[in-house]
Amino acid sequence: MLYTNLLNEYAAAPEILRETVAGMTAEQLDAVPIPGKWSTRQVICHIADFETVYADRMKRVIAESEPTFFGGDPDTFAAHLAYGQREVGNEIQLIESVRGQMTRILRTLSSKDFRREGIHSENGQVSLGLLLEGITEHIPHHLHFIKEKQKALKL
Repeated sequence: MLYTNLLNEYAAAPEILRETVAGMTAEQLDAVPIPGKWSTRQVICHIADFETVYADRMKRVIAESEPTFFGGDPDTFAAHLAYGQREVGNEIQLIESVRGQMTRILRTLSSKDFRREGIHSENGQVSLGLLLEGITEHIPHHLHFIKEKQKALKL
């Protein structure tokens, strides 16, 4: 299958995230060592929130004919969805569960299915393959920032 390597990366990333933050204290998770940047807890909550958004988009592209879906402002989510009170372990568990379910679904599809499209309200037509690429890169993108925070905290 054309997307085998990408699906393997998609499925493996939550464990890498879990390992990266293992052993961090609540104080370290909430620290903002780089002014103007989110804490590690906030980053993980953001990843979890958009994991479900992308899963919904992918499911709709698989099941519906050219569905429309909407963007979401990460800062608005962070400001209103209790990021400071959410448990990092629960958030990572959610990410793992969503990716586990989606991996099982995605592995049943043909290459043709990954060309199915939806309409993003801001970006226009987007294929299932592009959605998968985007969400697969999401955790590695944010791992860079988490490691940057850890370095600043001397962890």
